[in-house]
Amino acid sequence: MNADMQSILLVEDNTKDVVLIQRAFRKANITVPLQVVNDGDAAVQYLQGEGQFSDRTQYPLPMLILLDLKLPRRSGAEVLAWLRQQPILKRIPVVMLTASREYGDVNQIYDLGINAYIVKPVRFDALVEIMQMLNLHWLVFNEPPQISQSAVQEDN
Repeated sequence: MNADMQSILLVEDNTKDVVLIQRAFRKANITVPLQVVNDGDAAVQYLQGEGQFSDRTQYPLPMLILLDLKLPRRSGAEVLAWLRQQPILKRIPVVMLTASREYGDVNQIYDLGINAYIVKPVRFDALVEIMQMLNLHWLVFNEPPQISQSAVQEDN
């Protein structure tokens, strides 16, 4: 794993969902730090390393992004569209974790280049199972892309 990519970025505006996902991470024994931002603009700032997120030791580039669809300021679809236009950041795997099952949303998000689309479960134990699967797939078995912070800074 790239030394720069030692976190997971959760982009979620619902504080109850944030707490549940944090609990599910702990119960699934996921040790990679979970960074949380609560709107689409903050996600872009985080990924660009701007403003309060400029310290990459405290806010490292994520190895995986968990992105909600319905967000304030900039929707999950807008964040994803922006991300996929970034020459270096576009390689970061993104999983949409949302409540929407609407085919229009699902199709639009896949057209924008999402890696996976998961509907938030109602039961907590199902959320833990999802986090365990995400951990195995994206953090244990997946070979991550090479993305370096220095290349991102040179690109800006």
